[in-house]
Amino acid sequence: MTRKEIAERKFRPAKQEAADARKAVETPQTTSAAYRLAFQDTEFLLREDLRPVRFQLELLKPQLLMEEARIESTFVFYGSARIPEPEEAQARIDAAATPEQKRIAENLGRKARYYEEARKLARIAAAYPPNPAGCRHFVVCSGGGPSIMEAANRGAADIGAQTIGMNIVLPHEQSPNRFVTPELSFQFHYFALRKMHFLLRARALAVFPGGFGTFDEFFELLTLIQTGKMKPIPILLFGRDFWNRVIDFEALADEGVIAPSDLNLITWVETAEDAWAAVEAFYEDMDAPGCD
Repeated sequence: MTRKEIAERKFRPAKQEAADARKAVETPQTTSAAYRLAFQDTEFLLREDLRPVRFQLELLKPQLLMEEARIESTFVFYGSARIPEPEEAQARIDAAATPEQKRIAENLGRKARYYEEARKLARIAAAYPPNPAGCRHFVVCSGGGPSIMEAANRGAADIGAQTIGMNIVLPHEQSPNRFVTPELSFQFHYFALRKMHFLLRARALAVFPGGFGTFDEFFELLTLIQTGKMKPIPILLFGRDFWNRVIDFEALADEGVIAPSDLNLITWVETAEDAWAAVEAFYEDMDAPGCD
């Protein structure tokens, strides 16, 4: 008798059972939906009653795959899906058909430099070496879409590093940008679980100018840290002119609805180099721990 014999799995794996189930002889009974194995029955899994199960699956799948990829921490990028890369900015302005369209294209064009800053910061973060245990830290993670998200994934891909994309199903057609590592390209149904996965491993977060989605993700992070539900991490806010135009942070403190010290949760930056310097200052000892 050996330890291997004792430890050996005795039950057949579910994958093998599923393959054998597909070989069933066709009869009125075996072709009925009731006969399908529960985990192979898509219609069953999509029932309203199964929502808690779908929540669990959507939480578990990215968690397991990132653990298998030995990703211990991430550097998350939030930002607009509409800001063009610099080479496209003028073409969009020239293509504008109305004065209003031209004004908006010009506004977006002025923010095109943030595409390059996001790409540059992602290159810096992605170059952070694995620790002696082989675990990877500051792995670049974005929503997997275009614009700022694409710039982040592209920056990591520039140096051959793997990069995470967390896409979400939307009514209009969209797909992950081409720089996301296929094995780390995730699709979500629930916004809440997507946002949770953004932050579970986040050890730094860069926020670029953006719209409702960026506001939602940014303010949830601020709330989690402000309320003590999450330990502080560097929150690097790019584009002081943009943010101070659309949000009066000082007024929130003056009105008494946040504490003046809450403003210290934000680190204002304009360049990738400034952002990484802030991360290094936050983590004075940059030796990453081993994998759990």
